[in-house]
Amino acid sequence: MIAYVTIGANDMPRAERFYSAFLPALGYELEWYHGDLSYALPVALGQRPVSPDFYVKTPYDGGPASTGNGVMVAFEAQNQRQVRDLHAAALAAGGHDEGQPGFRDAYGPQFFVSYLRDPQGNKIALFSSNPDEPGRDG
Repeated sequence: MIAYVTIGANDMPRAERFYSAFLPALGYELEWYHGDLSYALPVALGQRPVSPDFYVKTPYDGGPASTGNGVMVAFEAQNQRQVRDLHAAALAAGGHDEGQPGFRDAYGPQFFVSYLRDPQGNKIALFSSNPDEPGRDG
């Protein structure tokens, strides 16, 4: 099980604006920790987390944050409408479009996805594969 994902950022206020535009709608709660951002899903007392936490941090080595080629973090939305709404919110919060919400021929018929870059350049996907919604072929 993946426990957490960490990405780097050089500008925490811009990163907070971007990620707080959509992660709370997916159930994540923000906690500032030593100047960095920690987004986590609530966990009931005595339970273990089932989804990874998401951390936005300044690099430990003190160097500038940079993006990885081929690295992407994907967040699952409840439905296609939420993918559209959160994609728009993330763009309005300083993100950059890398692929409008929709189906992709290369993926399964239920996989509805959008792609973004955060203000630092990290690639983010928002997707839904809700079987109760119409698929690409339907």
